[in-house]
Amino acid sequence: MHMSCPGYRMSRRSMLATGAGASLLGLPVRELLARADSVGPTRAEHVILFWNGGGMSHVDTWDPKPGRPVQGEFDPIATSVPGIQISEIFPQFAQQMQHVALIRSIAGTQGDHGRATYNMQTSYLSGPNLRHPGIGSVVVHECENQGDLPAYISISGQAPRASYLGQRCEAYYVANPGDKDPYLAFPEGIAEVRGNRRLDVLARYNQKFARQRGKTGFQATQTSIDDAVRLMRSPALQAFELSNVPQQTIDRYGDTTFGRGALLARRLVEKGVRFVQVNRGGFDTHSNNFPAMENHGAVMDSALASLVADLAESGLLKKTLIMMVSEFGRTPRINDNAGRDHWASCFSCMMAGGGVKPGVVVGKSDEDAMQPADRPVNVPDLHATLCQLLGIDHSKEVMTPLQRPMKLVDNGKPVAELLA
Repeated sequence: MHMSCPGYRMSRRSMLATGAGASLLGLPVRELLARADSVGPTRAEHVILFWNGGGMSHVDTWDPKPGRPVQGEFDPIATSVPGIQISEIFPQFAQQMQHVALIRSIAGTQGDHGRATYNMQTSYLSGPNLRHPGIGSVVVHECENQGDLPAYISISGQAPRASYLGQRCEAYYVANPGDKDPYLAFPEGIAEVRGNRRLDVLARYNQKFARQRGKTGFQATQTSIDDAVRLMRSPALQAFELSNVPQQTIDRYGDTTFGRGALLARRLVEKGVRFVQVNRGGFDTHSNNFPAMENHGAVMDSALASLVADLAESGLLKKTLIMMVSEFGRTPRINDNAGRDHWASCFSCMMAGGGVKPGVVVGKSDEDAMQPADRPVNVPDLHATLCQLLGIDHSKEVMTPLQRPMKLVDNGKPVAELLA
C-alpha cells in the first residue's frame, strides 16, 4: 500500500468550507454588450470533470519519458494518432486518442494539497478572507438548467462549495453511483398520499417561519427543499439507477465505483445535466507509486475509453467537454521508497470533446518532465478555456453579498491551440 501525506487528508476537509450563500447581480447591460465580442461561439453544453485527488503522476500517464532516468516501470505505447504516445497503463484509451487533446506544460505554483486543490478547482489562490466557488458552480451559474435533474452533480466525493454563488449552484452529491438515493423517496411504510400531506404541512411551517424570521435567511433552505421534491417526482430520476443497464455495458465500463461513475456521468449528460464531477483518490503516491498507478490504469482505462467511444458514436461528444485533472503532478525523480513526491512546476491534463481540437498535444515539458519547455499553460488558463468552450465570458464580474466584485476566472486566457 502506498503512503499519503497528512496534507492531502486535511485539504479535502478544508476544500468543503462554505462561504456566503446569496445569489448575485451581474454586470450592467451596456458593459455586457461591450464584452459580447470577446466570447467565442458556444461549442460545449455539458462538462464531465474527472478529479484525481492526491496528485496524479504525469510521467506515468500522459507524458512518458522513455529512456530517461525518470521513466519508471511503464513503457510508452502508440495511440490512434501517429506520433502521440501515452503510458502503457491506458491501452484501450490510447485507441481513442483521435478524440483527445493533451496539455503537457501546465505551470502550477502550489505544491501543497489544499492550496493546489483550491487553485485548480477555482482558478484562484486561497486566502483567509474569501472562499471562491468551484468551476462547476461557475458553469451552472452562467448556463441555464436543462430538465428536472440537478445542473451540477458530484459522484463518489464532494465538490467545492458554491460560496457566494448561492445554494442554486451547489453540487448534488451521489455517494455510490448506481444506487438509489434513499433520501429521494418517502420512508418505507409511508404511502405517496401520506407523504405528500407531510410535505404540505412542512411547506406551511416553512412559510410561517419565513414570515417571522425574514425570507432572506430561509431562501437557501427552501431552494434545497424545492429541488429535492421536484427531483423526487421527476421521471428523470431513473437516470441515477443502473439496475436496468445491461450487464454487458457495465462490464465494458468496469464494474467498479469508477466505472459506474463514468457510466452514470454519460447517462446524466444525456438527460441534460450541465456539469458532472467524478472523483477518485489515491494518487498521493509517496511510496509504491508503480503498483498504485498500475491499479489506477486497470480501473480507469476501460471506463474512459468506453465513455469517449459511446459519446462519439451518439454524437454527444461534440457538445460534451471531458477533462481529467489533478491538483499537481509528481516528481519525475523516483524517491527511495519507489514513490514520487509532489511536483507542481510542470504537469499534464487530458481533454476531449466539447469543441476541443482532437488529436493534438499542447505544450511540451523538458527532457525529464521537470519544467515546461514550450507553451506554458497557467492554471487559470484551463478555466478560461473551459468557459470559452461553453460560451461563458471568463472575465465577467459578479458581485458578492458584501458588494465585492469578483471575476469568474482569475486572469486566465483561453488556450487557443485547443479550440477546434
